[in-house]
Parts: sequence; C-alpha cells; structure tokens
Amino acid sequence: MRRPLRSSRVLLAALCLALALPVALAAPQRATAQPENPPAPHGPRLTRSAAALTLTVPRGRGTPGYALRVTTGQLALVTLRSGATVLATAPAGTGALRFRAAGVWQYATRVTDWSWRDGTLTLSAATTLPGTTVEARLTPSADRYQLDWQVGGVVPERLGLAYDLRSAGHWYGHGETQTPHGGPATDQPWPLDSGQVVHPSFGPASYYMIDPFWYTSSATGVRVDTGHVMDVAINRNGDGLARLDVDSPRTDPYRATVFVESTPREVYRDYVGLVGVPAKSDAGYRQFAEPVWNSWAQFYTHVDQAKLLDYAQDLHDNGLTGHTLQLDDKWESNYGNMTFDPTAYPDPAAMSRRIHELGFGFGLWVTLWINLDSDQYRYAADHGYLLADAANPARPCRVTWWNGTAGIVDLANPGARAWYEGRLRALMDAYDVDGLKFDTRFFDERCAPSPGYRPTDYQRLGARLADEYDLQGVGIRVHWSEAAHQAGFVTRQVDKGTGWNSLRASVTQNLAISTIGYPFVTTDMIGGSSGQPAPSKEVLVRWAQSAALMPLMYASTSPVDTIDVTTGRKVVYDAETIALYREAVGRHARLAPYIWDQVRRTLRTGDPIMRPLFFDFPEDAAGYTITDEWMLGPALLAAPQLGDAGVRDVHLPPGRWYDVARHRVVSGGRTVRAYPTPLGVSPVFVRVGAEGAEGVVRALGGSRGSAPGAPAGAVPPRPRSPLPTRPPDSVG
Repeated sequence: MRRPLRSSRVLLAALCLALALPVALAAPQRATAQPENPPAPHGPRLTRSAAALTLTVPRGRGTPGYALRVTTGQLALVTLRSGATVLATAPAGTGALRFRAAGVWQYATRVTDWSWRDGTLTLSAATTLPGTTVEARLTPSADRYQLDWQVGGVVPERLGLAYDLRSAGHWYGHGETQTPHGGPATDQPWPLDSGQVVHPSFGPASYYMIDPFWYTSSATGVRVDTGHVMDVAINRNGDGLARLDVDSPRTDPYRATVFVESTPREVYRDYVGLVGVPAKSDAGYRQFAEPVWNSWAQFYTHVDQAKLLDYAQDLHDNGLTGHTLQLDDKWESNYGNMTFDPTAYPDPAAMSRRIHELGFGFGLWVTLWINLDSDQYRYAADHGYLLADAANPARPCRVTWWNGTAGIVDLANPGARAWYEGRLRALMDAYDVDGLKFDTRFFDERCAPSPGYRPTDYQRLGARLADEYDLQGVGIRVHWSEAAHQAGFVTRQVDKGTGWNSLRASVTQNLAISTIGYPFVTTDMIGGSSGQPAPSKEVLVRWAQSAALMPLMYASTSPVDTIDVTTGRKVVYDAETIALYREAVGRHARLAPYIWDQVRRTLRTGDPIMRPLFFDFPEDAAGYTITDEWMLGPALLAAPQLGDAGVRDVHLPPGRWYDVARHRVVSGGRTVRAYPTPLGVSPVFVRVGAEGAEGVVRALGGSRGSAPGAPAGAVPPRPRSPLPTRPPDSVG
C-alpha cells in the first residue's frame, strides 16, 4: 500500500525541483543588448557580477567540473575547481594578456564589451597603449577551455600570456630547459618553479626536446598552439611568474588550451589526446634490453679505425654486452661527403665485419648539414637541394654549428631527399651499416621553408626520413609536432657534463621529457659527453645504475678505460668499476620483459614508462618535489644514489613495498631515513600487488619465493645472452 505513495512523492519532488530551477542560470544579456543563445541544459553557463563574468562547467563523467572567473575591472583569468583557485593569470602591473609593440610591453586592462553566444564568451578590452584593443574568445568544454586572442590597432611584435606560479602549486612540463645555472647540460629544475627557466628561442626548430605544454600540481595545464618561436621565462629572477610569449610576425592570434582535471596524470592524458600517442615503438625488444655503445664520449673526434676496434674488443672481452656499436662524429673526409676519411679508416669494410663478429650491430652518425668545404656542397647548392636563406631566398641558407659552416638539405624538396637518401643507402650497402644516428636539426630559423611549408613541417619531414632506418635505440630529436609524438622514436637527451650535477639533471630531464609526450626516454651517454674531464669511477657507476632503471641504456665511456679529452691522457678504471657496470647492464637486461610490457602498455594508453611519483600517487604531497626517485611502470620504484654519499633518504608512497636489497616488505606513506647505499647498492622497491610486481621481484633476484601479495601470473624467463630479438609472450 505504501509503495505507490512513495513513488508519487518522488515524482512530485522531481517536478517541484524542475520548476524551481532559477531563471538566473540562463546566460545574462550582453552590456550592449543583443539576442543571446541559451546554454545547453547541462553545459557551461555564464553568470555576471559587478566585478566579474564567471563561466561554470558542471562536473561530468570522469571530469571534475570547474569555473573560470574573468575579472572585468582589470582583465584577469582565474580558474577554480570546487571553489578553490587552481590557476590564475599574473597580477595587475604585469598583465594577463600582454603584447610588445615598438619594443615596449603593454597589456589588456578594463573589459569594455562582452557577449556569450554559441558556447563562446567574446571579450573586448582596453590596453595600456592608447588606440589599441584586445579581442579575446573563451570557449569552455568539459575538461578544458580554449583561449584565443589578438590585438587590434597595432601589429604587435610578440603576444604573451603570464601566470602567477603560486596559484597553481608546482609547475612541470616544457622539456629540456635553458637556465641561468647551466641547463639543460647540468641543470634541470624539478619542479620548474624550484629554479629558473630562461628560454628565449623556444621553438619548433630548436635542437632541444621541448613542447609548448606545461602542467601543474593543481591538475591544470596550458598548451600554446603555435608554430612560431616563443620566449619562455619561468620564475626568472625569482619573480614568481610564468611568461609564455610568442613571436607574432603576421598578426596571428595567440591560441592556448587550458586543461582542468583531477590529477596531473589526467592533464597529461588530455594533452597527448590532442597531439597523439606513439603508434609504435621505434626501438625493438633487444634495443630496450641491452645498451647501445657509441664512440662519442669515449673519443670525441679523436677516433679512428684502430681505436674503435680496440674499444669494441675491450667491451666484448669484459662481458659488457650491447646490441650495437656506433661510430659517431668524425668519420667522414669532410662533413657531408658521406665517404670515410681514408687516413683514419683504411679499411672500413673490414672494420664493420670485425664489429659484427664481436656480436654488435654497426651504426654510423649522420647529418643533413653539408659543410661548405665538402665536395658535395656545390653540387647540392647548384641543384637547389639546400634550404634557402630567410633574408635572401635566392641563395642557400648558411648555418654555423660545432663543426663549421654548412647548408641544410631541404627535405621538402623531393629531388633533394632522393639525392640524400640515395647516397646514404649506397654508403650503408657498401659497408654493411645496420643503422644510423641522425644528429643536428632538420631546419633552422635562419632558413626559409620551401613554399607551402612551415618550420613545424620539417619535424614531420625529418621524422618520416628517420623512420625509414634502424635508429638503434638512440632515436631522434624531433618534437613539437603530432608526427613527432606519434612516430614513437626513442628520445635521447642533450649532451650532459660528467659530474654529479649532470647525473641528477639527467633524471629530472627524463621526467620532463616523458611527461610532455615522449615516453621512450634515455639519458645522455652514461657518464656524460660534453667535453669535460672523464667521469670519476663513482659517477660512471652511479649513472649506469640509474640508467639500468630507465627504459633504455645509452652508453659510451667504457668502464675499462677511456681518454680524458681535456688532457689527452688515458684513464684506466679498476676491476670493481667494470664489475659494477656489468651488473647494472645485467639488471637492466633482467628487467627487459617488464620494460617491454610497459612499452606495449604505452602504445595503448600513451602513458609514460618512467614517470614522477605523483602520476601514480597524486594524493601524496611529498611526491611533487622529489627529484631523485621515479616509477618505472606501475610496480617498480627506483631510488638510486645520485650523489657522492653512502646513505640516502627514500620516500615511499602509501602502500606496501618490497625492498629488493633487504628482502623484506615495508609499509609506505613515510620516508626511510639514511638508507645505506654503498657503491654496489642501488635501492629498488616493488609495489606489492601492482601489475608486474612478481616478475620484477624475481628478475631482480630479490625474491625468496615471491613477493608477498604479488599478483599471480606467468613469470618472465631470465634473458639469455645474447638476448632474443623478440620479446617473450608473457610477463609477470
């Protein structure tokens, strides 16, 4: 008898609620009355107060909802989630939307007019420069909003967007950073606001691995959609601001997407949803499992056939496995000739044959830059195969680099590409070259792109060229474009120094590159490669131990002996150095099935393999400022020693963790103080119950049976030597 009555009450309550919805939820009228379109029933809505216009986006399935408050007395944008500020533009005096005209920075001030139509809020604002206006459009959607704006009344030199760093917590992203303290070679602030970033030539043709994307601990993110060069400054001189300025040579509007999510990882996923996730992995299983050995840091340009073969023999004889040995810079007679220097390399075919006999693949360093003294430069220039000069397109562009002055092969010219590739393939066939290391850039801002092309297109053209070859686990440095994200190349870092600061920078730099959408990361060559004194025993071993817990290992300095480039003297390492380096290589090989499983996961999700703790533990506040730990997939927490010390603190996020070195399970949610780290110990913890945990514990030799609580499943076989070129079918 009661059931019909209760149903009637529910229906009546629902009807009353529907009738009670306030008319105020409809969009208010524009200041200058024009008909407005009402918002969708559950879509964004706009409300107006005396001081602000507020766009409110309701919570949805998988999205937290947010509000965007636009202050009208002084144009500013404040993003809120659950009533709390999670991102705000710079305060008055700096200006949120700023532009440079005649060398002077100006900014938008008072909102003078607005309209809300078809889901877009359009604003007009006065500026500090008389006679000019800013026109802006804000288009909200479920987990982001689009900001487009431009200046009227003047042609600006630059457009800029400025944020208050503190409003969003900590800042990440960007990629390799130029800093006042040696970045990116020896300094990579993590988070970015913990240091300073001063990056004035931040653009699509840069040699640095960068993307115009930044995200924050408050789970917001900013992507600037531009093909122009930017000038980026974050906390410059400790000013507490992020200034994201764009060159504006053709009055192009400033376009940005602002993401609002519940966790930083969801912001990352939103970003790669725009730019693309890898469609494949450029590197194969064995390239993930074994290091590549490259001659650069071992010899720099003081290399020849005899030295290279002695290097390969030493590695082989000391059990230092590797899938490839690459001959880096300075094998050509002249840069661009694609012919071996006959004095230094009297029999390249025999050299290649011997390297193969020792179990290595053979690779060569190549570039599209042809020096003026090359016997191929004149031919390429006469046939129009080189990029034109931006100031005078009638002549080839000339660029100065670390090896002289050169022209650059124009990959947008089909004839130029065919000519370049024909010579490249002839070289590879003649000397049984298995793969290549492409170096330098595919474009330079001093050059003019071919008609119909933009500078960003050369990232795509370079990626397409490189994808035709085996890059031997060192990948290629392309960025900024969708093609670069989707190609799935390994990303190697810019050259590092040989000291502890460079080792530490290599870790935070990998975290930065991984979390802007390039998941297959490797550090610079283990031990560094920027022409400094040879690394100490301790730096070399610790770097190898750190790299062993990353997706790939990129090696050069031999733990047997090397040449100190600053003195020309031979440096001989002791037997312990060789043994510990060999153990690091072996540890990485044993992790290969687990790492390969993460590669396959990344191809499905786009998630980074090596990632900061807060990607997996967003509620753990301590994880947002840790610079010397990371997650490798969901199960492995790496905490290697990155300094000259015998102990270190290790932060463990909440949960239960298996301590591989001590063979015991410990509780997380705390920091373990003074964990012992003698030179042979590199701490690793396995997350109990995580996918792949059992396989990781067994692979690292820490299981006396299996880790308590580890998931059941197939245990990966211990890799044999040499490793198979194909991965096992199952992982733990």
